[in-house]
Amino acid sequence: MLFSDVTLLFSDLKGLTPDIPLWLPKVMLDLYVVSIFYYYKFKIEHDESLNFTDLLWRVFATGLVATVLSLALWMLDFLLGSTKLSSNIFFIDVEYLVNLGLLISFLMAAFTCWKRLILYQKSKWLIRGWALFEFALLLVLLSANIQWFQQEWLLTLVSILTGLLALVLSANMKWVAYLNFRQKWTSLLLLLLSFFYLGYFFYTTNRFSEEIALQSDAFLEFRSHVFNIYLFSFVMLYSIFSFLVILFNLPTSSVFEQKLEEVVNFQRISQSVQTEQNEESVYEILLESSVSSVFADAAWLEIKGEHEQYRLQTHQISESDAKRIQEHLNGRNVKGVLDQSSDRTRNLSTHLASLKGTRFRSLMAFPVHVKGEKIGTLALLKELPDGFNKEMTQIVSAFANQAGISIENFRLLKEAIQNERYKEELKIAKTVQKSLLPNKLEAGQDFEIAAFSESADEVGGDYYDTLRITDHQVGLIIADVSGKGTTAAFHMSQMKGIFHSLAQQSLDPKDFMIRANQALRYCLERGSFISATYFVLDNKERKIHYSRAGHCPVLFYHADTRTAEYLVDKGAALGMVKGKDYCNYVEARCIDYKPGDVMVLFTDGITEAKDQKGEEFGLDLLRETMTEVVSKTPKEMQEHLIRKLYTYTGTEEIDDDYTTMIVKFRQ
Repeated sequence: MLFSDVTLLFSDLKGLTPDIPLWLPKVMLDLYVVSIFYYYKFKIEHDESLNFTDLLWRVFATGLVATVLSLALWMLDFLLGSTKLSSNIFFIDVEYLVNLGLLISFLMAAFTCWKRLILYQKSKWLIRGWALFEFALLLVLLSANIQWFQQEWLLTLVSILTGLLALVLSANMKWVAYLNFRQKWTSLLLLLLSFFYLGYFFYTTNRFSEEIALQSDAFLEFRSHVFNIYLFSFVMLYSIFSFLVILFNLPTSSVFEQKLEEVVNFQRISQSVQTEQNEESVYEILLESSVSSVFADAAWLEIKGEHEQYRLQTHQISESDAKRIQEHLNGRNVKGVLDQSSDRTRNLSTHLASLKGTRFRSLMAFPVHVKGEKIGTLALLKELPDGFNKEMTQIVSAFANQAGISIENFRLLKEAIQNERYKEELKIAKTVQKSLLPNKLEAGQDFEIAAFSESADEVGGDYYDTLRITDHQVGLIIADVSGKGTTAAFHMSQMKGIFHSLAQQSLDPKDFMIRANQALRYCLERGSFISATYFVLDNKERKIHYSRAGHCPVLFYHADTRTAEYLVDKGAALGMVKGKDYCNYVEARCIDYKPGDVMVLFTDGITEAKDQKGEEFGLDLLRETMTEVVSKTPKEMQEHLIRKLYTYTGTEEIDDDYTTMIVKFRQ
């Protein structure tokens, strides 16, 4: 562009026929405009990291660089003074074209940035309007080089369309509302500097145009290039609109920022259940958010703790002063403030002024509820009378309500975590309990055993076990720990240790019970006990030695007479008698067994199982049930009994532990 324009200028001044066409400089100018347009399109328009002020800074920076370069040329003119070079038409033309290029570069940068701002929160019609505007500007750009487009009516139509579109698009200022107070002042300063750049370049290009026009017409005059005028006008128009809108929106900045802060504070309170570790953090957030939202000078938060005791959290006020205000208002029988019985925004300056030593003249309070129960009161104070308005009341009321919901959720979450932890502990306890029961039962040459146990809860207190004492003796035990849950399982583990320790000493069953009671009397808490029956099967003598400690009677089936009876013997449960005279409450028995005899050991969960009417399974039905299947194996007898129990109760959910041990003596 520079070369072609200088060549034409030289030919015009010397009266020569130029070797290049007269339209070439204008075409080169159009190509320069298009190149600059696409450069900034990919440099600015596609940079998603730029925010509103960044775009204005980009316009400012581009204008600053262009102005500095232009001033450098001006300084060169100043240094040359009145020399021939400074007045040379070709030198002046070069300076003019450089300034024109810098101006177009600045205008295109501003045009691209204004596009980003205008299309913020874009709509379908806005995008179409901008596309039509760019197309109209393209037609204006090409009008200087297309002969058929230079008709006056067509130029007028395009000009009117372009002007209307520019006015409509310039009215899109939605981005201004998202600037805070500081950003708006920064934007006003940047726009003022942009006005300076526009004015400077407009003056500079016009000055050079006038100097060159006095000597020749063969140059690219800024004022005669319609596109440049339109582009300059649009950039100036949107800059003026932006400046005025930002200026008139300055008073609302504080309101917008306050509302934004309220939203952020509300979000902090709402999300505190996920981010905070305890309720104290929620209370602190509530106190801080309320104070900052209504510009309170002081505040306190009174929360009900354990044993109905209240504790205070304060902000810019001591606990003693807060209590003095409470006592003063209660003493003057002021209703509707701390007790929330009426309007909380009433004027309290008269009451507070009568309290010596306090600077506060306004107070409003809000209850904090959790599950409909009041757990505390939030009180806010100001030094000025009537310092709180209705909007502030609504804001803090919303904070207090949301804090109550957050605290409730926090407590529910805490309970859920505790329940999950409890369930996990129960799983561990259940695993431990299963490990306490034997995987394999001892069997003699002339008897076989089957056992079954199912807990009503995750863990239970029923216990059974076997242990080989000698080659011809096997020890058996069945026990039931009072209570349920982990405590019962813990006592069951103690019983297992006692059984394995004492049974190996080949003790008489009565001595076994006496020593077991002595070992347990300091381990069991008051009210706890263990019922048990201990057996020693002697296959050499074919006898059963046993002792019963408050446990269920043994069901014994005699094969020779085909009769079944319960062996009811004296015996107190282990742990019920703490003294050494426990020997008086327990006895030992011995019975013979014959081939085909069956011994059924069980816990009270079997006989106390209830049907839908509440009637218990009972000893008689148990005897009848077992008599039906005495010819079967112990395993089959056990399965028959369990099926009968579930059929009787009508459900597989049990109220007490089911435990059985069935011993059958071989033929």
